Amino acid sequence: MNPFLEILLRGLVAFLAVLVITRVVGKSQVGQLTVADFVNAIVIGSIAATMVTDLKESGGYYLFGLLLFGLLTVLAEYVSLKSRPARKLIGGEPTVVIHNGKILEDNMKKLLYNIDDLMMQLRLKNVFNIGDVEYAIAEPNGGLSVLLKSHKQPLTPNDMQLPTKYQGVPSELIVDGVVIRQNLQQNGLNEDWLYGELEKQGIKSLQDVMYASLDSDGGLYVDKRQDIMDHVTDITDQLPGKMPQ
Repeated sequence: MNPFLEILLRGLVAFLAVLVITRVVGKSQVGQLTVADFVNAIVIGSIAATMVTDLKESGGYYLFGLLLFGLLTVLAEYVSLKSRPARKLIGGEPTVVIHNGKILEDNMKKLLYNIDDLMMQLRLKNVFNIGDVEYAIAEPNGGLSVLLKSHKQPLTPNDMQLPTKYQGVPSELIVDGVVIRQNLQQNGLNEDWLYGELEKQGIKSLQDVMYASLDSDGGLYVDKRQDIMDHVTDITDQLPGKMPQ
């Protein structure tokens, strides 16, 4: 077989196999990537890449390896779902690294977690003073959960006993010039209503709309493809018409 054709066929098979594995594993592994998940993903990617380029060995061996690791991943997820001890063993446990404004050095050492890593993750949470932190917990996926001391927490409407209105997720009605009819029906609306609202904003064609959504209060947000703006802020250091030196 022509080598290029064989690489093409192997690439398609490897792509489909990895796609099936990631779909079966589900979104939880992607959204909550633990160290074990990260290593497992690297191994699966490495097997898939070798399957495509190593023409000396049968592609069936690598395909079997991919399916084996996919099966083991699903099995580990299932065991973790059924057993809390297994879940802790496979996924790890959260660890307190700051308690009442004090760094717990022993816990930091167990995690091989240095002060620079801690300060960086605190800054990402908009926390610049360790003394403001009640608890900081290192999560198994590498993230840091931070609870500020009560007097440092921002006020909420509940703290001030103010009534609030329900705020749901906006419904997409138009995406890239295409009407999402299912969302219109779910909100008890039709295309005639939508076209009427667009005409009120001077829009005569769906192709002129990049995005439109309906919020929980019934407000329609519309973004045109060609927005007319008096001024656009440029955050770079380049001057208009100037090339970087």
